[in-house]
Order: sequence, then C-alpha cells, then structure tokens
Amino acid sequence: MKFNSFKNPVLNKFISCGVVFFCCAVGLTELTASTAVAQNASVLQSTTSAVTPRNSTPVTPLPNPAVREIRLVVKRNQRQVYVYQGEQLLTSYRIAVGKKGWETPLGNFRVFNMETNPTFKSFKTGKIIPPGADNPLGVRWIGIWTDGKTQLGFHGTDQEELIGKAVSHGCIRMHNKDVIALYQLVQIGTLVTVEP
Repeated sequence: MKFNSFKNPVLNKFISCGVVFFCCAVGLTELTASTAVAQNASVLQSTTSAVTPRNSTPVTPLPNPAVREIRLVVKRNQRQVYVYQGEQLLTSYRIAVGKKGWETPLGNFRVFNMETNPTFKSFKTGKIIPPGADNPLGVRWIGIWTDGKTQLGFHGTDQEELIGKAVSHGCIRMHNKDVIALYQLVQIGTLVTVEP
C-alpha cells in the first residue's frame, strides 16, 4: 500500500519554516496540546512507512491489528466520509475539505494521533484559543498526515454552516456531533483513504 505525501506547493512553503502547525479552517495552527505532542512522539518512534514532501521525512504509523476492520473513505467531491467495517458501510458524515490551492491530499493514510478539546494557536497572530465554543478546531482532533512539522486531520469547527464546502487549509472539518461520533469509531492506526 502506498502512502502519499501532501503535494501542495503553497503548504510546502509553510512546511519548510520549521514550526509545528495544524492545517485547519482558519489557517495553519501550531500544535500546543501536550497530549498530541506525546502521542505524535511515540508514533514517530514506532513507524516504518514514510512519505516525503519536499525536504522532510514524514512518517505513517503501523496499524494496530485490532483496528484493521474499521476504515474511512473520504470522497472529496461528495464532501462525505464513509465508515466501513470490512466491506460493510456503517455510517457516513458530511464534511468540508481543503479549498483551491489547499486541497485535502489524496491517498492512503493512518490515524496517528487523537485529541479531545484541542487548543488552537493562530500562525498569523499567535493568538491562542482554548477549548470552547470559539475554538476553530471544535471538540475533537483526529490526525491522519504529518511530515513531523505540519499536520492534517479531521476536526470539529466553530463554523458548522461551512460543512459541505471546500473551505479549509487541507483539513477535514466536521459537525462537532459527527466528529465526536467518528472519534469513538477510530483508533491509532485506522486506515483513511482520501479519494477525489
């Protein structure tokens, strides 16, 4: 199975800057939660598959055998994520995806970190928004791609009216109630396939 890199030249400019960022609805945001950093560090030490955007060496964790049954398929054009157990469709959720120039990357990825009530830090202003109603990341974070500096993933939002559109900087936005439900279905190592 091939794991793809993020081939967005605009994002790659930010990848090269040497700061840890999330891509999200408001822009790139610095990862500040210690739990995510700890999870990411343990994943980075235990991985074998690598993707290579630009001059970095990102990694994708090995799947936990217990989570091989559940898999996600994101269909960008349909603005939908489908949850399968084996070949059986369990449920699906409406999503928002990356806007033009910041498209959500296509390919196969694995969940490598998960966080409840993430903290947002603006890359533009440095402003920190703690968990709560005004947090652009909503109530959950499910990371699926990293180069060791930048991360992309599923997250909630404080602008649920934008679900169903191409508006993010590469991340996959969901209604908060839906990302809570999805968070309960996935684990570290869950396969995520992003299709056109």
